[in-house]
Amino acid sequence: MSFKSSKRSIELNEQVEAFMQEHIYPREHDWQEFTLDHNNLWKVPDWFDGLREKAKAQGLWNLFLPDEYKPWSPGLTNVEIAPLFETMSKIPWAQAVFNCNAPDRGNMEVLAKYGTPEQQKEWLEPLLAGDIRSAYAMTEPQVASSDATNMELEIRRDGDEYVLNGRKWWTTNAIGDRCKIMLVMGRSNPDAPRHKQHSTILVPRNAPGIKMVRALRVFDSYHSPGGEAEFLFEDVRVPVTNMIKAEGCGFEIAQGRLGPGRFQYAMMFVGLAQRCLELMCDRAEQRVAFGEKLSKKTSVQHEIARSRCDIEQCRLLVMQAAEKMDEGGLEAALPYVSMVKIVAPKMCQDVADRAMQIFGGQGVCQDTMIPEAFTIARFCRIADGPDEVHMSQLGKMTIRDYK
Repeated sequence: MSFKSSKRSIELNEQVEAFMQEHIYPREHDWQEFTLDHNNLWKVPDWFDGLREKAKAQGLWNLFLPDEYKPWSPGLTNVEIAPLFETMSKIPWAQAVFNCNAPDRGNMEVLAKYGTPEQQKEWLEPLLAGDIRSAYAMTEPQVASSDATNMELEIRRDGDEYVLNGRKWWTTNAIGDRCKIMLVMGRSNPDAPRHKQHSTILVPRNAPGIKMVRALRVFDSYHSPGGEAEFLFEDVRVPVTNMIKAEGCGFEIAQGRLGPGRFQYAMMFVGLAQRCLELMCDRAEQRVAFGEKLSKKTSVQHEIARSRCDIEQCRLLVMQAAEKMDEGGLEAALPYVSMVKIVAPKMCQDVADRAMQIFGGQGVCQDTMIPEAFTIARFCRIADGPDEVHMSQLGKMTIRDYK
């Protein structure tokens, strides 16, 4: 385990940090004031696209795609990508400035890995250019969606088209008018073996028959501008050429989508937690209570020390997952991928919770990013697969390894 940063990775990280200092941090509260205003639901501030153009012009664009995805990849290894994600994730919305945000990130990986040349031309290239947004529709309200083989949305072939009928919810990013394409997982081959029953298909967001039932609140917030929503699919028709890879490959694609994106996701929590720690330390030095700075109080020192330990341990674990993936691919990295999924969001939730306590009233309002970090971390312990699923998977792998 070396995790030695390459010269290129160090230089890129310095560029990302400089960009954050010059363009992102000064806009942090502007973003919150705009997006928390319900008059601006599903919109982005006028200045947002300008920041994206600046990032693209500086080559700080699509950094998430590992070397295997050439010609679209910048050629970085997973170990080189990881610290970049920590830096850009210190502000929750900053990933989108660099076109490195979910769910577009995972959808681009799917299209790069499994898409036909025609699908890549029509959908991948505009996504890589940042001209459109996308959504991934898997979770369903009527079944336990932590088991991807439970999905019931029907995908039925009818001549040269597929017809979709069913319901999806917690579909991120599909509300605003920037979303143009949805990757939809459903059951196409009900009589096949359990892991071959499902398919993933491309569905234009404006396809007739798609009805948005409601926007969903996350901890009573609409999570604008991306948002999550419930959708009804009624006789939605798409051409057979929209099928990704082949019928029955939906489970494979869902699992493959969780490869590099999983540790990038984990490094996001390292970045969020690191920012909470930095804010915590500054607060402890600035705030005086009962005649002395908070930084002089043993309880505060312990909370800061505990947070630093937790962040560092998680950072090292994510870096090991990245190294394993670089050396042996997803199969070799699977136990570490499960570990980071279990550890990272809970770590971030705990650090954010400590930061709230040290900040007091200011720690639970819009003055800092701490409440958003806490919310994202707690939400993702369900949204990206419940902790229990990943622990069961890791437990089985561990038992097998030591059997």
